[in-house]
Amino acid sequence: MPTTVNAYAAPSASEDLIATTIERRDVGPDDVMIDIKFAGICHSDIHTVRGDWGPQSYPLAPGHEIAGIVTEVGSNVTKHSVGDRVGVGCMVNSCGECKNCEAGEEQYCLKGNTGTYGATDRDGSITQGGYSTHIVVTEDFVIRIPEGIDLDVAAPLLCAGITTFSPLKHWGAGPGKKVAVVGLGGLGHMAVKLAAAMGAEVTVLSQSLKKQEDGLRLGAKHYYATSDENTFSELAGSFDLIINTVSATLPISDYLGLLDLDGALVNVGAPAEPLPVNAFALIGGRRSFAGSLIGGIRETQEMLDFCAEHHLGAEVEVISADKINEAYKRVLASDVRYRFVIDTSTLN
Repeated sequence: MPTTVNAYAAPSASEDLIATTIERRDVGPDDVMIDIKFAGICHSDIHTVRGDWGPQSYPLAPGHEIAGIVTEVGSNVTKHSVGDRVGVGCMVNSCGECKNCEAGEEQYCLKGNTGTYGATDRDGSITQGGYSTHIVVTEDFVIRIPEGIDLDVAAPLLCAGITTFSPLKHWGAGPGKKVAVVGLGGLGHMAVKLAAAMGAEVTVLSQSLKKQEDGLRLGAKHYYATSDENTFSELAGSFDLIINTVSATLPISDYLGLLDLDGALVNVGAPAEPLPVNAFALIGGRRSFAGSLIGGIRETQEMLDFCAEHHLGAEVEVISADKINEAYKRVLASDVRYRFVIDTSTLN
């Protein structure tokens, strides 16, 4: 019989999240049950439960930055054992057969990956996320959290970490490269840490200078305010790579002008509105405007191992479950440095 567990869920797109219970499926032969210890709050959670990215089925428990301990494994499971420290990110399944899945790029599954919450699961139910005490996931989508990273600071790495690590790696961030990070929030602060650890020269482009001290502490060499009209002229043609982490409409053509020849601006933020681009901003410097979506399971494990090696974790503010709605308001007001993480023991 399915297991009933405590959770926090949105009853509708317009209501606050409330304490409730949800059901988890029985542990099948290929499944792992995880006792969730911490769950990060991602801006995507807010977009999703509010229906910004399309209609949802309610009640919906969000959360795709999950860190915990394995408590049960199925008879066929070989990758994980009871007591292991593990995580679950933005997806819990994929077709496993298409060329992208076979290449380890499950996030780009041609049949569509199964999101950790708000997606149709293999049994036809709607997936429910990490704002809960337990989750059951097929073993191939459970990731080992190395020793040396505490579970609370590891949880946001399962989304914010891999979302920024993947494009930094793909576009070659490293020694001799100049990388700009647009926005110093949940995604941006991890982009700064990771790019600096990769050896790149990092610049933060933020609306104001109020987080300048933090940006430099996290590994940036330079910090500029985009509200200063001189910034775009002063930095024109400066960067090999720009990672845009902002989930808001920006004047993308202005940012493209900051790229050097053959530079790339990669969007990882997902604003609800389209981003207009002037073709001449691309043509003039053989520049690229691209996007990147999280990373595959193999690359996510690589990211966690990299973070352990370099002693990296997210900057977190741990909260109790009854503070989730307040945290949502603070996220929307950019009043968090830099990721809220729910202590899921407070759900009991």
